[in-house]
Amino acid sequence: MAKCYDNYSKEELIELLNKRDKELANKKYGLVWDSEKEPEQVVLDCENNLPILERIKEKEIKTDNSDYNILIEGDNFHSLSVLNYTHKEKIDVIYIDPPYNTGNKDFIYNDSFVDKEDGYRHSKWLNFMEKRLNLANKLMKDSGVIFISIDDNEQANLKLLCDKIFGESNKIAVLPTIMNLKGNQDEFGFAGTHEYTLVYAKNKSNAQINEFKLDEENFEEWLEDETGYYKKGAILKRTGTDAPREKRPLSYYPILINKATDEIANITELEYFKIYNKAEKKFDDNYIDELKNKYEKLNFFFLLPLSENIKTSWRWQYSKVVREKDEIIVQKSNNSYTLYKKQRPNLGELPTKKPKTIFYKPEYSSGNGTNRLKQFFGEKLFNNPKPLDLIKDLIYLGSKKDSVILDFTAGSGTTADAVLSLNKEDGGNRHFILCTNNENNICTNVCYPRIEKVINGYHKNGKGEFVKGMGGNLLYFRTSFIKNSQNKEQLKINLTQKCTEMLCVKEGIYNQKEIHEDFKIFESNKKDKYLCVYYNFISNSFFDFVNTIKQLKGKKIIYVFSTDDSVDVDLFAEIKNCTIETIPQKILDIYKKIIKDNIKRG
Repeated sequence: MAKCYDNYSKEELIELLNKRDKELANKKYGLVWDSEKEPEQVVLDCENNLPILERIKEKEIKTDNSDYNILIEGDNFHSLSVLNYTHKEKIDVIYIDPPYNTGNKDFIYNDSFVDKEDGYRHSKWLNFMEKRLNLANKLMKDSGVIFISIDDNEQANLKLLCDKIFGESNKIAVLPTIMNLKGNQDEFGFAGTHEYTLVYAKNKSNAQINEFKLDEENFEEWLEDETGYYKKGAILKRTGTDAPREKRPLSYYPILINKATDEIANITELEYFKIYNKAEKKFDDNYIDELKNKYEKLNFFFLLPLSENIKTSWRWQYSKVVREKDEIIVQKSNNSYTLYKKQRPNLGELPTKKPKTIFYKPEYSSGNGTNRLKQFFGEKLFNNPKPLDLIKDLIYLGSKKDSVILDFTAGSGTTADAVLSLNKEDGGNRHFILCTNNENNICTNVCYPRIEKVINGYHKNGKGEFVKGMGGNLLYFRTSFIKNSQNKEQLKINLTQKCTEMLCVKEGIYNQKEIHEDFKIFESNKKDKYLCVYYNFISNSFFDFVNTIKQLKGKKIIYVFSTDDSVDVDLFAEIKNCTIETIPQKILDIYKKIIKDNIKRG
């Protein structure tokens, strides 16, 4: 669908062309798409309505004294805006399964499905994704990673968009992810077996991707010595074009093997340096023969790197063999020996293996996602839920045991299920934040009930055997708004009165301890931290606030209303172990930046 310019004046057309020329001139490489044809309404709404959180207490779940997980119902742009205040640079792992933009009623933009005939189909999707990924990027720790599921409809565009947002150098992988090993026979030409998982880091140099633990079948091929687990690695003798000793002259030397014990020994350092003359670039083969005679008389096997009578080289230099001879496997065959490197596992106490770029396990079959939902509800309530084992593996690879995991396209809640299941398996203390709208009641009828069943337990297929819950705590929030008033002082007062839930989420402290007309105090589950919020201009109630805080044992996090973003810290001089911040100016600053970055004006 071509854009119509019939109603533009000559001056407007010239201005538009100049603007586009300038944009293209500044873009050296990457995507160019129409970002102004149809702005997204949920983004424009933030000019006049600032998002906040409302706590829905009747949906809270508490089984122990561990920290809370969070579910936010609302458009994810609004949720991410709130999280940019509460969780900036706090997220370890993000997983999202965004709409694939197939044109088959899977992607809604401004309350309408985007179909295949829409000429701005890809532009709308890119507008949608860019704004949310920009906000998500600000939430990630410097060591954070993001996993994104996608298929062929937008994979190429998404890869370029992620290069733009996260940086091409921070791409970790684009993984073909096998979801249907039989192949989809309905596809033209080729039976489709896979989707993709894009993996990017906030800062690749600080990111870490874990390795899979080996199953018992693979475990049998590992041996153990005093250092730990190992198996036979590469042969120590160099092969290939770099093998000849002329290419690696310092790596041509004999390794001695005690014939009585089959243990490695070494010639002396002085003997080693006589083998090759660096100045003349010559080998002293006569001297090597002398050494051979000497050590064979001492009952050593004199092993040189030879391949079909061609003098080659070792992979390790002399000093490394001296230092790490225990890292070499000696294998005797007939009257000769072959040397191999010991291959050690990279992480942990048990052998692991690096995940492959073709990402596949039988458990990743898309049908397993549907079967998991049927276990909870006895029927299919959501199209194409992701398999639990796929999301568990992605979270395992990207997280530590105490990581915070965000999914802002939560759908049926597989990510929550995966985090709680993984914690149960390895004793971890990971926590999740899920964001989803309530389109077709997906949050209230599927996502929330699934999480509740995982925590508290459920009857299989709605009526079968009872499956014990995994435990955990959940808080339920819903996005709401306050009017962006032209009266700045009134706006600050209004936001201060409504930002309590955001402060609780920011500090991870939720249990109300004291309530007053002008202040509230919350305590952590462990009762070792306190959130103390004063909402009013300084008045007589302030002294009650201070006296109440004095009685608290533990860390105090104090928020004080201020119209000029300043606070007299001397007012809290008698309170120990505390931090003091003003509200609400930092919230307003973040929202102002989000509006500026996401709403373009001519």
